[in-house]
Amino acid sequence: MLFAYKAIDQNNVVREGTVEATNMDAAISTVQKRGYTVTDIDAVDQNKPFYALEIEWFQSVSNKEVVILSRQIATLFEAQVSALRIFRLLAAEADNPQLQRILNNISEELQAGSSISRALSSHPQVFSTFYVSMVRSGEESGSLEKAFAYLADYLDRSYLVVTKVRNALIYPAFVVGVFFLVMGLMLTMVIPRIAKILTESGQELPIYTKIVIGISDLLVNSMGILVILFAFAGIGIWRFLQTEIGQRTVDELKVSTPYFGTLNRQLYLTRICDNISTMLGSGISMVQALEVTSEVVGNGVYKEILDNTLIEVKGGRSFADAISEYSEIPGVLSQMAKVGEETGNLPEILDTLAVFYRREVNNSVDTLIGMIEPAMIVFLGVGVAVLLASVLMPIYNLTNTI
Repeated sequence: MLFAYKAIDQNNVVREGTVEATNMDAAISTVQKRGYTVTDIDAVDQNKPFYALEIEWFQSVSNKEVVILSRQIATLFEAQVSALRIFRLLAAEADNPQLQRILNNISEELQAGSSISRALSSHPQVFSTFYVSMVRSGEESGSLEKAFAYLADYLDRSYLVVTKVRNALIYPAFVVGVFFLVMGLMLTMVIPRIAKILTESGQELPIYTKIVIGISDLLVNSMGILVILFAFAGIGIWRFLQTEIGQRTVDELKVSTPYFGTLNRQLYLTRICDNISTMLGSGISMVQALEVTSEVVGNGVYKEILDNTLIEVKGGRSFADAISEYSEIPGVLSQMAKVGEETGNLPEILDTLAVFYRREVNNSVDTLIGMIEPAMIVFLGVGVAVLLASVLMPIYNLTNTI
């Protein structure tokens, strides 16, 4: 939500502006972080007429926009443009209203004396913990242009990998969805009429025809009950997935399912190696790199591994020895990490591993795309064949008896 505020700064100067936050308390906290004392604050969206309300879903900032934004910031820093001017310029050029408001808020915080990392941390829905930590490292080392360049390259790599996997699944999901829609229409509109003719003929129907007719009768006569049952089942599954046990179950399935588990493991290993390599290369300690990577890895199984590894590293154990105990971590990763620690080239070693796993992900996706098309042809062919055979065979037998 967007909040408009009035506040007094440390010099008793009245400040006015807007801030993006999830609720009133978060908005007040964000304004106070700028060193202001809030005197008045109100949600702007509450005063808008219904037709002027903006739908949050369509205003969200996509990963692609963050990638492009990071690349633009890196380019402008390399051109020696000041931080305040960069964010003002990008805010003026932003097409997304949500992103424009966020960049304007960041500009206001920078003008009030806030650091870039602190201003970015006020918008966790767009800038992750990893993102903010990398920027903070660049501020401390005096190389912000390199930090944003690293981020732009990293986000670009991550975006390409995730997008390739997602796009590979869109086509088969669409085809399968259309197949079930057509089958549903056939079973509820066409099969009942044919079933009436077959049952009135008095002939003995094959078992597969009886099964198809039974499914058709169930869909036609109990559609309301089925919809209610599926709705309750969907709500139950959704509620279960919101729990810690449900999330853990899904995370375990992601890395244990045949073939897809391998693909997901490679994705998470790519993310782990890339994150830690990028942060270590920027001068961030292993402890902080593990803390941040644990939060952004995106899977409970690997988060637990990283959390346990963090505890052991804090206790004085090496990173390579700590991760070698887990079956989810390939032996080659722990062995290469050990070599990197012994030679002092751990960031380079992890970067090499990230490139390797990224290549494996691309190969797995290409293989998956090659397997999906023939698998869909067989699946659709069998489904259509069973449906047609269950109808045509009895009709054929009926015509032979006439």
